[in-house]
Amino acid sequence: MTKPIVGAQLYSLREHCKTLPDIEKTLGRVRDIGYTTVQLSGLGPADPGAIAKAAAAADLRIVATHVSWEQCRNGLDALIAEHKTWNCVHAAIGGLPGDYRSADGLKRFIDELPPVAEGFRAAGIDFSYHNHNHELVRIGARTWLQALYEDTAPELLKAELDTYWIQAGGGDPAAWIRACAGREPLLHCKDMCITPEREQRFAEVGEGNLNWPAILQAAEAGGVAYLLVEQDNCYERDPFDSMRISYDNLKGMGYA
Repeated sequence: MTKPIVGAQLYSLREHCKTLPDIEKTLGRVRDIGYTTVQLSGLGPADPGAIAKAAAAADLRIVATHVSWEQCRNGLDALIAEHKTWNCVHAAIGGLPGDYRSADGLKRFIDELPPVAEGFRAAGIDFSYHNHNHELVRIGARTWLQALYEDTAPELLKAELDTYWIQAGGGDPAAWIRACAGREPLLHCKDMCITPEREQRFAEVGEGNLNWPAILQAAEAGGVAYLLVEQDNCYERDPFDSMRISYDNLKGMGYA
């Protein structure tokens, strides 16, 4: 088995990615931490070619993206062109509008999916779905997310599971990773902690309560290519410090 590579999900640093100069500076700081790969998400307006140059200058590879469903349905050719510019073969949808969060919405998404996923696939790009916790709502005997993956072909739709949000939805991240083995090129890695006031919070990888030995073993066995570090909220801590802590902890676990 090949060990997955640790990457930085730039959504974590979105407040530092509002302009091209911000993006250039941020990419340099990400590389200084030790990351060699990034996922593009939450960036301000910037020319795709300029982003490619900035990543190359920082010695970083763009290995994944987050795109909106509206972009996928109404601007697929432009998205494919951007991914070609970045030499990026993994696209993922960061989430769906709220009206898809029902049995009817699930059916509508599955019906709308083939032209998008097949368009990406014809261009040599795979397409993944990124979950939050609301996808673990039950629709009959199955959760929304379970039904999505069981009712779509793996070659059509990949999984970009999110460890925190699976746990927040009442699921077991390692069990979900095992269930999606073979169709999960990307894994979002973030931890969960609880404050003395019983507040559930995002945490740096290894600083919370998730079972990382089980998660990482399942990820490696399931063929995950990239462990993408993401922290939606770093609270009082500088997000670059949070990204460094997660990277150092994953490196200490044998991944880099």
